[in-house]
Amino acid sequence: MAESEHPQRGKGKKWMLGIGLDSDGHKRITKGPNFHLVGGSEETHEVMTEKAIKINEKLKSKGKTLDEVSREEFDDIAHSVGLHNPGNNDPSNN
Repeated sequence: MAESEHPQRGKGKKWMLGIGLDSDGHKRITKGPNFHLVGGSEETHEVMTEKAIKINEKLKSKGKTLDEVSREEFDDIAHSVGLHNPGNNDPSNN
């Protein structure tokens, strides 16, 4: 099908996905306006939720949404709430 037949395709809404890899036997799913968090122990899921909320608070304080920030600006915000980029080769992240 031609791209013009599906105008909703293309650049979609940006959102965050958090996946907790540890487990205590419970299935956890938390959805927000721009994030989905799945899995993890109670502690892990709580930390993921807290960080997603903090990122959204920082975005709101800047008057922006995920769709409006650059990758670099998002990385700065994520770092400020305690996340680090595993693809970053900076030895201080190890």
